[in-house]
Amino acid sequence: MKYFLTSSPSVSMDGAINPANGFFDNLSAALTAPIRCLFVTTHPDDAAFSDHCSNCMRQAFEDAGLEFEEYVLLDRRTAPYTAELVATSNFIILGGGHVPTQNAFLHDVHLPQLIRNFSGVVLGISAGSMNCARIVYAQPEEPGEAVDKNYARYLRGLGLTDVQILPHYYLCKDQQVDGLKIYDEIAMPDSKSSLHRFYVFPDGTYLYGDNGNETIYGEFFVIENGVMRKVANDGQQMGLPFV
Repeated sequence: MKYFLTSSPSVSMDGAINPANGFFDNLSAALTAPIRCLFVTTHPDDAAFSDHCSNCMRQAFEDAGLEFEEYVLLDRRTAPYTAELVATSNFIILGGGHVPTQNAFLHDVHLPQLIRNFSGVVLGISAGSMNCARIVYAQPEEPGEAVDKNYARYLRGLGLTDVQILPHYYLCKDQQVDGLKIYDEIAMPDSKSSLHRFYVFPDGTYLYGDNGNETIYGEFFVIENGVMRKVANDGQQMGLPFV
């Protein structure tokens, strides 16, 4: 299996594919024709949302030059056929949205077990990238989550990587949830208490994994022990692990 875990593969929301840091070239080289794609939604019970995200992603890739033999949406409507859909696909896209909602759906359809035998290419987008981790850091993002003592900030993911990604840095760096700054007052304290390292990706940055080897392409930061630091600039590559 090869995987590309992105903040976003697009230049803007629902926009053209971002070529930054060689993303499209590297993804194209990893894919094998004929491409049979399975798009996994974050909101399985919202058909309109799922259809929109799936269709936009397909159009963006086709505009960039990819050709699909098959392109299927996995949501609640197609959930009974998950095992068959995974088995017949060689490209799985995990869409963006609400991390816990997608995470619950992934377990509902047994994707953590099914993906163990998958030998194609996985593309994570935002929440989809976050849910690829062995232990997912589900940073509070919706009102009420940051102050809810019962909100689970750590979830079991797909287990593709140990890297815990926080996407959309420049879009989100000034955001607050329940009056708390999402980096200074949520992620940084969580990194100190849990001893986790969070990888902060701007759009255009991605992690590429192949046969146990992982490389981050582009600008990124890490948050650990309560401190955030910049590690690489746009255009750079950094192999993992690093100090």
